[in-house]
Amino acid sequence: MNIIPEITKNSIIGLINNEEREDGRSLNEYRDIVIETDLVSKAEGSAKVKLGDTQIIVGVKPQIGEPFPDTPDSGVLMINSEFLPMADPTFEPGPPTEDSVELARVVDRSIRESEMVDLKNLCILEGKKVWLLFVDLHIIDYDGNLFDAATLAVVAALLNTKLPMVKIENDELIVDKENTSPLKLTDKVTLCTAVKIGDKMVFDPSLEEEAILDARLSIGITESGKICAMQKGGNGSLSQDDIRIAVSTAYSLSKNLLTALN
Repeated sequence: MNIIPEITKNSIIGLINNEEREDGRSLNEYRDIVIETDLVSKAEGSAKVKLGDTQIIVGVKPQIGEPFPDTPDSGVLMINSEFLPMADPTFEPGPPTEDSVELARVVDRSIRESEMVDLKNLCILEGKKVWLLFVDLHIIDYDGNLFDAATLAVVAALLNTKLPMVKIENDELIVDKENTSPLKLTDKVTLCTAVKIGDKMVFDPSLEEEAILDARLSIGITESGKICAMQKGGNGSLSQDDIRIAVSTAYSLSKNLLTALN
């Protein structure tokens, strides 16, 4: 966990209460976003997102396997995250940390509840064979707001994903890796994160701003305009006005994030 000196904390809070920020942004302004795709040759879909100085690489690896018994006609989507020690001094090698697990779960919920991936389209042979999509997040630089950057990276990687053509001949499954088709997506989703610092709601928090937040609210909004996920974090509370401000602002900002994706 990053420790912020008290004098720096008071300075940041003072600026934000005056609707200013250390880097000159407005309270509702995102840092510059750069998205690149098709970067990982061994993945069927990949993307890198740079949000300010936060950088995340995502790879999508499809495999053919068996469906879950309770959803025999649906494929499987699994999202994992890895905090590389090179990204931040507080990241350590070893098993997934609580923060790593939370990141994967929040992104997974946004993707899954948006229904942008129709899992039934991943069924090859009902009850026997489906596509399993393994989505791996790698944090390579950490400067705040992993939730929004990771969601952008996963959506960009899924948009870039191509599946090999599959056919069944004489009860035998034949995979044609030379011929592929794009993964079918029915929507897109973005995650907008606001944090409460002092008396204000601040979007796209930097690393220092995250270290002094009272509460955090991440809001998943689809391109079709539906709120599909919300995640509250931090030890502090949010008032009804805080939530209303966060939601209404997120609707506006999500359009900018979708423009970056497109």
